[in-house]
Amino acid sequence: MTTFQRARSEEQREVRRRAILDTAAAMLAEMPVAEVTLNELSRRVGLAKSNVLRYFESREAVLLELLDSAWQEWLTALEADLGAAVHATAPPAPRGDQLADALAASLAGRPVLCDLLSAQAAVLERNVSTQVAAAYKRASLADVSRLGRLIHRHLGELGEPDAERLAAGAVLVAGALWAHAQPSAALLAAYEADPALAVMRTDFTATLREVLEVLAAGLLARSSRG
Repeated sequence: MTTFQRARSEEQREVRRRAILDTAAAMLAEMPVAEVTLNELSRRVGLAKSNVLRYFESREAVLLELLDSAWQEWLTALEADLGAAVHATAPPAPRGDQLADALAASLAGRPVLCDLLSAQAAVLERNVSTQVAAAYKRASLADVSRLGRLIHRHLGELGEPDAERLAAGAVLVAGALWAHAQPSAALLAAYEADPALAVMRTDFTATLREVLEVLAAGLLARSSRG
């Protein structure tokens, strides 16, 4: 834990702000979003809770900023992932499957991003001001558009609007599936006690890949009719 003196310059304030974000990011590497509390964040960063709130209006505002950063990091890595996974000379349908597989695998490799996406609508957007919510939504729109452009680059038959629809669908489904793919201790015990129940356990990567394959195939079919 670092104990800070009072920030007196813009540079010092930015150092504290960055420390809060870095500390929250480190916590997310250890625990799910639901367990990240403002009290523990304040303790670890070495500031009183009231001082943390000088820089971020709430725990959720901190996590929304980290979510946008996680988006950016993922999209940068995804560009190389798609380039390696999607074969430019393949017909559209196989390329759609390759794209779905690469998207699913890439998201599965980023559990913190998926956990934040899972909490976004129900938790993170609930305890923030209109200003913070609007700023995050503008950033989110830009992120989805960037993902849509990446998809369109490898599956141009979709057209730009449908590529962006696939991008938005991928993120929404990933967030929803992630919650179902993280069973509680009670559910894990129930699955072990009664193997017949284990059919209800969700494999995140396989399920996301299948949903995205179907979505890509449907968008390609509709595009070909048009």
